[in-house]
Amino acid sequence: MKQKIHFLHLFSLALLLSITACKKDNHSTAEKNDSEIAVHADDQAFFTAETDAVFSDANLVLDAGSASPRHQDNVICDASIAVDLLSNPQTITLSFNGEECLGGRSRQGVIVLSTPTGTLWQNAGASFKVEYKDFKVTRNRDKKSITINGEQTFTNVSGGLLVQLSSLESITHTVSSAGMQVAFNNGTKRSWEIAQKRVFTYDNGVVASVSGIHTENNDNQIAVWGTNRFGTAFTSSITDPLVIRQDCSFRLTTGEIKHKISSATATATFGLDADGNPVSCPSGNYYYKLVWVGPNGNSLTAMVAY
Repeated sequence: MKQKIHFLHLFSLALLLSITACKKDNHSTAEKNDSEIAVHADDQAFFTAETDAVFSDANLVLDAGSASPRHQDNVICDASIAVDLLSNPQTITLSFNGEECLGGRSRQGVIVLSTPTGTLWQNAGASFKVEYKDFKVTRNRDKKSITINGEQTFTNVSGGLLVQLSSLESITHTVSSAGMQVAFNNGTKRSWEIAQKRVFTYDNGVVASVSGIHTENNDNQIAVWGTNRFGTAFTSSITDPLVIRQDCSFRLTTGEIKHKISSATATATFGLDADGNPVSCPSGNYYYKLVWVGPNGNSLTAMVAY
């Protein structure tokens, strides 16, 4: 089960729009926009990777709890788990200890899952509130960290557990938040909102299709939005569902996502070879094609391995 859930972590690739490989525009305004969108893309990639990891961990705990809610030791390698089914709401508390068992990062802080007494995660419509309490994640490679506070809601729209997926037609979850507080290394704090749908099917293994479901300014595909560390409003839209397949080693195999900041956009198309052609589960790297369009209509293109 733990192996099946880990593919959710790979969703973070869909927001990794690093444009440092692109040639900079000679104009100062374009350079500023280029730099800002690159930093923002990395911030969002980091944030999305870690909130997706929490979604993955929560599914592990909730699926395990359906069998034995009081015996969940070692489900998450860097956290202790306390289950209280007698209170109302009933709670599951994950306390992260800062160990580096995951490789590449460490996590500290507390996350509390809560729901009214009697709620069963496998039932259609079941939902849990997920509260982040000074949840800090530090990347080893550059010591960059983010600290997250706020609440999300996980909803099992269709019902069913992922451990049962091979016998079910599909399972649909949603993740939403009206305001996650994100603190960056430089002390800036911003509020980001989330609205995503994740449809799980079984085709020679688990297949996940992720889409954005928030609507704003005639765009109904927004997955994350808010204000970045520069104080600039942004939206990140999944313009073609992001598909992750177990039979391709849980890799992101196709999809497209667009960041929009002020009058600049950056769009990444995934699942390509080095020449920009669609490819099915290569033995080496996938590539995504990145197209950045500036406020004056100037554009830059790059092929980036992932």
